[in-house]
Amino acid sequence: MGDLLFLAHRVPYPPDRGDKIRSYNILKHLAERHRVHLATFADDEADVAAAEALRPLVATMHVELRRRSKAMAAALGLLKRSAMSVAAFGSRDMSGFVDRVLADEPIEQVYVFSGQMAQYAPADRPFVMDFVDMDSRKFADYAARESGPMRWVWQREAKRLFRFERETARRAVVSLFVTEAEAALFRERSDLSADCVQVLENGIDLAAYRPVPHLPDTAPLLVFTGQMDYLPNVDAAFGFARDVLPLIRARHPTVRFAIVGRNPTAALTALDGRDGVTVTGGVPEVQSWLARADVVVAPLAIARGVQNKVLEAMAMARPVVASPQAYQGIDAEPGRDLIVAEGSAAQAGAIAGLLDDPLRAEALGAAARARVEARYAWDARLAPLDAMLVRV
Repeated sequence: MGDLLFLAHRVPYPPDRGDKIRSYNILKHLAERHRVHLATFADDEADVAAAEALRPLVATMHVELRRRSKAMAAALGLLKRSAMSVAAFGSRDMSGFVDRVLADEPIEQVYVFSGQMAQYAPADRPFVMDFVDMDSRKFADYAARESGPMRWVWQREAKRLFRFERETARRAVVSLFVTEAEAALFRERSDLSADCVQVLENGIDLAAYRPVPHLPDTAPLLVFTGQMDYLPNVDAAFGFARDVLPLIRARHPTVRFAIVGRNPTAALTALDGRDGVTVTGGVPEVQSWLARADVVVAPLAIARGVQNKVLEAMAMARPVVASPQAYQGIDAEPGRDLIVAEGSAAQAGAIAGLLDDPLRAEALGAAARARVEARYAWDARLAPLDAMLVRV
């Protein structure tokens, strides 16, 4: 179906975090139907090395190590009156590669993954814009929780980034979001139609995340997974350890809480070994921790789109207790497929109740797996993409 340029803000491999899971599966889907040219940034040398696994999928590939610091991005954003998160991904080398590919290859279609990469979308070619989430709203949520100078910083970022998102969406053939709630919010704020702003849902790798026999530890284990230098995850882990875990330990004194994920902040690392908390840092794969979990928790106060961590735990038939924010966008029935609980006391009560009743926990996990199988296979979720690309 012709040549396609795929722009991604982070190397789409390995599929071990939310954005990479989505970008990798979309890239793989497109590579089965197009001759793909990939332009992407790498967070570190490990990302650069990991990108080599993508060569069989693509015709050409440009992987650029992103070196611009947050402080430099902030300064450039202020100087240029632009969003800091867009300035953080500015690069002459990336622009040069995109220009060369457009000049040298018969590019018919362009797929832009994540708003930061929209600055490289060609002005003279139609493109699909996959925002995934409405990032500007995330920064507005940050501002609502802050005071002092940081409140102003996040408010400014939310305003500048939304203006960029809206301008980008007006240029795109179609803009995609991971949930109808995100898409509806963007339509409302941008005044764009449902034809221009659509939904492309996430899926789950049902083979990689499959039920295995529960491997209980000597003490009950609660597990929270994610990228642990990402502010919403950091806040959730701290809040759970501080406010929820003590309430559970009052009923189950030996219960442990594992914070599982890469790059934990220094403050999170300091929790390791305290009052039943384990901070793992990066692990080869999260499945072994999920298999050992008596309950998987997702206590996020700020969340956009779909939480893959919840779908992964459900796919492995583990009982999940999620905040309303972590549950939003997931097509599952509370009480049957997972438990949704708001506030420290409600979350602690729900978790303690599952620890008291292993049969109910097992039934909740089985229902969760059945729901994911019925609703979230990747092939089904990406089927609408082909029709969207015909429009480009």
